[in-house]
Amino acid sequence: MKRIYLVLIVLIGISVSCTKNFEDFNTDKKKPVEVPGNAIFANAQKALADQMASTNVNLNIWKLVAQYWTETTYTDESNYDIINRTIPDNTYRTYYRDILNDFKDARRVISEEEPVGDEATISQQNRLHIITLLECFAYQELVDIFGDVPYTEACDINNLQPAYDDAATIYDNLIERVQNAISSLDANHGSFGSDDLYLSGDVGMWKKFGNSLLIKLAVNLGDINGAKAKNIINEAYSDGAFDFGEICQIGYPGEINPNPLYVDLIQSGRHDFVPANKIVDIMNTLNDPRRDKYFTLYDNGTPDDPSDDAYVGGNYGFSNNWSSYSHIADPIQEADYPMVMMDYTEIAFYLAEACANPNIGLTGSAEEWYNSGIRSSILAWGGTEEEYNTYIASVPYNGEDWKTSIGTQEWLAFYVRGLHGWTSWRRLDAPVLNIPEAPETDDEQVPKRFTYPVNEQTLNSTNLNSAIDKLPGGVEYMSIKLFWDVN
Repeated sequence: MKRIYLVLIVLIGISVSCTKNFEDFNTDKKKPVEVPGNAIFANAQKALADQMASTNVNLNIWKLVAQYWTETTYTDESNYDIINRTIPDNTYRTYYRDILNDFKDARRVISEEEPVGDEATISQQNRLHIITLLECFAYQELVDIFGDVPYTEACDINNLQPAYDDAATIYDNLIERVQNAISSLDANHGSFGSDDLYLSGDVGMWKKFGNSLLIKLAVNLGDINGAKAKNIINEAYSDGAFDFGEICQIGYPGEINPNPLYVDLIQSGRHDFVPANKIVDIMNTLNDPRRDKYFTLYDNGTPDDPSDDAYVGGNYGFSNNWSSYSHIADPIQEADYPMVMMDYTEIAFYLAEACANPNIGLTGSAEEWYNSGIRSSILAWGGTEEEYNTYIASVPYNGEDWKTSIGTQEWLAFYVRGLHGWTSWRRLDAPVLNIPEAPETDDEQVPKRFTYPVNEQTLNSTNLNSAIDKLPGGVEYMSIKLFWDVN
């Protein structure tokens, strides 16, 4: 045994004496110094999905603002108090630090790869273009939340005080970047493979995602530049957007890595939310077949009471006893409940808007797209064709009041996707939302935008103040509409 130890000592001595670079000798070759680009990309995807899914009142109150849910004991956020918990700061930080910065890092690392062969080269380019699509997706959300935001100078570690870009100009650039990325994607070759948490590296589906994103961007422009919106939508749809049943979503593995809703609603052990009376009352009036997929029945143990075994929503923006109302449907609270990022349902409603909006005037039938959006939503939530046929007969498309007709059904379909629902409401002003008990907005109405993060006043005051100076009166309020929200 002593001889073995002696041999080992000699070998180690020879190894050390032959090592010219002690830094190399002390580096564990099995542990990479830099995380692979694909892994960083997947991390950014998850951060983006988590932000959209979460109902944590410090990060994401869109399900409250859209009046899908309301609060029980603490009602600050349902009354639009976004300052107490510095919600704008947390939202802003999450998008830039956890999402956009990771996408930028993934781009840098993947760009530095040295691919061998045509397949690897094209795959590398495909991955970079997919990153562009998701960067643009995230930036649109930031603009739709705040208005002007840092863009051209954002995510630069050497510039901690980035300028705020004009929101409309950002939109123009996003559209151009998405168009360029789509035209450069090669669906005959691969990309991220299983590292892509949304579409499993399917480049053909990413092209459809890109065209669907163009439609989403363009429909917001309908009331300020209908001709431009029409051209963008026509080209994107002709090139191929999502078809019926197609969806981009993240599937959460379960309790080890759960949907944030599970963390907020179950793992927290709290009972902070119930469905809001706004959405419950509308769906009750319409006898909507999705109610049992959205909510639970309220059982008060009194069969003669009309509210027993019925869907009952909490009074929006007021205190509500958790035990006295319907609850969020059980499947939505499961650890493995997926988060939809974009789907055919969404695009069908946007196309219905584009056909109905005289400013856009897209060729086609608004009614057919409206019907298709409703059918898609009902089936996606587990409903049947029979339920759709019964429901559509009771909610026929009304072209004379197309905003109410499309807006209400689009808003209903976006349940759980709070930011989508709030943006749809801002664009179409439908349905008419409730006013909470003590709204913290300057006009005591539903917010039209978020105010800027408080930290920006300290860390980037010159550029922030320049952005605020552009607002009406040079003062920022939640009542100020975004550039595309003109009606």
